[in-house]
Amino acid sequence: MNATATVAPAGPQYMRALERANQVRLARADLKRRVATGELDVAGVILECPWEAESMAVADLLMSQRRWGQTRCRKFLSQIPMSEKKTVGSMTDRQRRTLAALLGCDAALLGCDAVERDRAWSATPWVTDTLTTA
Repeated sequence: MNATATVAPAGPQYMRALERANQVRLARADLKRRVATGELDVAGVILECPWEAESMAVADLLMSQRRWGQTRCRKFLSQIPMSEKKTVGSMTDRQRRTLAALLGCDAALLGCDAVERDRAWSATPWVTDTLTTA
């Protein structure tokens, strides 16, 4: 006779969900704080995509930088066809590298072919000029 028992998880489901939500909220707050102080680079976070940033909106991550508000973020993302609500975890590798390159990260261009690298570099000054004049 084979009897298999399932181990009941600790606590009801809603309590586990609340605990998980609090973990994610605290981890995101720490990530935003480290980006705001300059300890972390947004381009690096976009390329690496840590677990706490997977379900975070791209706009929330960009606005956690100093001097980046909603208007600057919206203007920046309008240069690339990307929604402000797009999550970091749902971005394709190409979108990650392009966004990181536009943010000024050289590491984003290491895995690109020459045509894509030239396109990203040629787009960077135009976006930078647009953002500084606004």
